[in-house]
Amino acid sequence: MDSALSFTETLSLLSLTLACFGIIANTFSGDGEPLIASLAFSGIAFSSSYSMIRWLGPTFMKAGLKGKDMSKVHKKEIPETMGAICAVVYLLIIIVFVPFPFYKDLVVATSGGGNRDVVFEAQTVETGRLLHRFPHSKLASYLSAILSLQSACILGIGDDLFDIRWRHKFFIPGVASIPILTVYFVDFGVTQIVIPKPLQPYFGSLFELGFLYYVYMAAIAIFCPNSINILAGINGIEVSQSLVIAFLLVINDTLYLSTPYLHPATDSHLFSLYMLLPFIGVSLALWWHNWYPARVFVGDTYCYFAGMVFAVVGILGHFSKTLLLLLIPQIFNFVYSMPQLFRLIPCPRHRLPRFNARTGLLEPSVTLWQQPPKPIISLALKLLHKLRLVNVVTNQEGQIIESSNLTLLNLWLVWFGPRREDRLAKDILGLQVVCGLLGLFVRHRLALWIFDADNLTV
Repeated sequence: MDSALSFTETLSLLSLTLACFGIIANTFSGDGEPLIASLAFSGIAFSSSYSMIRWLGPTFMKAGLKGKDMSKVHKKEIPETMGAICAVVYLLIIIVFVPFPFYKDLVVATSGGGNRDVVFEAQTVETGRLLHRFPHSKLASYLSAILSLQSACILGIGDDLFDIRWRHKFFIPGVASIPILTVYFVDFGVTQIVIPKPLQPYFGSLFELGFLYYVYMAAIAIFCPNSINILAGINGIEVSQSLVIAFLLVINDTLYLSTPYLHPATDSHLFSLYMLLPFIGVSLALWWHNWYPARVFVGDTYCYFAGMVFAVVGILGHFSKTLLLLLIPQIFNFVYSMPQLFRLIPCPRHRLPRFNARTGLLEPSVTLWQQPPKPIISLALKLLHKLRLVNVVTNQEGQIIESSNLTLLNLWLVWFGPRREDRLAKDILGLQVVCGLLGLFVRHRLALWIFDADNLTV
């Protein structure tokens, strides 16, 4: 990969950056317009990430952060862990952005801060500030989100550098979620769930989960980063699935902001957009370099960082159940992978599809059985083979000697046959889009069949 930007790239990125700075400066002429400022910061995030990925690629390779693209005839080495660049740019952008959502509060609540036509009685002012006016709970949400995201990035970088064992790193995102769970407890604290109409005569309209609700949210924080990390192995799939999920979440947020009245959840969905828009900016820059044929690898840092962004907006935006509806492929992949993840079936270090150098296509990768599986596992695998959920090869005695690895990518190849790498990625992304749109439809339309109301109509 050429580390130098072309003249066209330099001119385009510079123009985008200057335009974004102009938009940000213009927002101060009004009430701050934080959503417009967030869009502008997203443009800066894109141009910064795009440039730094190119400039720092050779530096990463010199530091040993490189890997071979195993799904190519010529397995050349390319920079790895480039998602760390995007994570750092993202964190810097949202830190710089923090004052913008509170610009109006800061100006109005500060004596002489641009609202000199507003007169306050002396007894309403405490040392020059109307401290009770400032939305401290909203600020706490931003700061806790930054803390959790920083923790997830540290985990990702540590995994890229030291190759942490899966059983050691699996629960770390739950620890990283403590800041956002604390803010949820203090600021919102709702631990009740709505009971479907058919069950309300038995359980009432609401059911109190108490502490278990926080366990559920911590589980989401654990699942989201790990789910992105295990649905991986081909060029562009980690970034592309994250972008699809992010765009679907933006659509969901926009539905709440486009109501003809001020929706009670407006602030929550604005917070979600403030978190998601810069994420889309840095992810697009990384996608440009990681799509087939990849010029860089994203590394585990990006997977943990992306998953934690989704967990943060789902928990602090109060739509964690909607988030799960958009993660149907990831949930299926996790459940399908569980026999290997929990060592019921041998699990190789990498389960990415196998590249056939003769045809140039990807085929399902396999697990070789050194010893015959236990009878119950053998029976289960043969049943799954008949259902076309796994490929099994047996010897003359009928004993299993080979079975396909249990990932969604391999299952897709079992169903539809060998695919070129980019074709497989497009197929999985198409599945992600369809499942996500179906999830939004279920959330905002079909949910009315079993619930009294949809949050969108509240």
